[in-house]
Amino acid sequence: MTVFGFHASHEQLHPRALLDAVIHAERVGFDAGMCSDHFSPWSARQGQSGFAWSWLGSALQATTLPFGVVNAPGQRYHPAIIAQAIGTLAAMYPGRFWAALGTGEASNEHITGDGWPRKDVRNARLRECVEVIRALLAGEKVSHDGLVRVDRARLWTRPEQPPALIGAAVSVATARWCAEWADGLITVNAPLPHLRQMVDAYRDAGGRGPLHLQVHVSWAPEQVEAERIAYDQWRSNVFPPPVCWDLETAEHFDAVSADVPMATVERVVNVSADLGRHVGWLEEYLALGFDQIALHHVGQEQGAFLDAFGAEVLPKLRAR
Repeated sequence: MTVFGFHASHEQLHPRALLDAVIHAERVGFDAGMCSDHFSPWSARQGQSGFAWSWLGSALQATTLPFGVVNAPGQRYHPAIIAQAIGTLAAMYPGRFWAALGTGEASNEHITGDGWPRKDVRNARLRECVEVIRALLAGEKVSHDGLVRVDRARLWTRPEQPPALIGAAVSVATARWCAEWADGLITVNAPLPHLRQMVDAYRDAGGRGPLHLQVHVSWAPEQVEAERIAYDQWRSNVFPPPVCWDLETAEHFDAVSADVPMATVERVVNVSADLGRHVGWLEEYLALGFDQIALHHVGQEQGAFLDAFGAEVLPKLRAR
């Protein structure tokens, strides 16, 4: 049965409010939680960006939900530090934590002052990081000299069972590449033909493990309010790669999205006041074989969304 999760958006909510929201999500029937590890929001209007790893410890303690995080090791983070973070949470909360690893975005990584590498270099760097992280979680003593360097690292606190390392992808090519090393795949909602191609590419290349989908939604009791929320909070997030990978600051995203039309926002956010329409959209994703779907309401107020989807959307999806 598909797991329905709540995506906790650190870019949009203060971490205390986000913790309250995930507690609320469990209470109304969500099965899981996830978040992404950002240093910067996508827009000054979003206005937050708490430290995901601190928050995850609180969220795991405050709920019984399993959690995942999307992270980009290699520039902002040394892979040994990410291995330690993963290992500690998985040791404290066995069976409840997974990590998705990707090549990252300049908006988070430029803060180191290092140059932003080409995508092929970022891919190679991530593969090295994955190998380092897996070896450390397996209890090995690791030294490595390459795009990342590691000197005699060892994890002294490890989980009995290493958690899944999921591959993060938004393109068919990256999904196929993730099949070489990942324990599963995570992507974001997109037109159905594209999602089907991604799933097929991953599985046809030998990809194993669960398929995760993050779905951006905007709901309010009135259509005009659902549209206002989506346009205010998510019009800076409509740009495909490489633009979304390479812009460096929230101000850059705000500048390039100043004249984005609402129709473009609706290509990346499921916007509707009709809960039945949201059920229909989600049923289409279920038919593609996703094992976990994390719902991200793009508004900054989560309570009404959680109550409505917990009462009217999740039960219908589970019944069907």
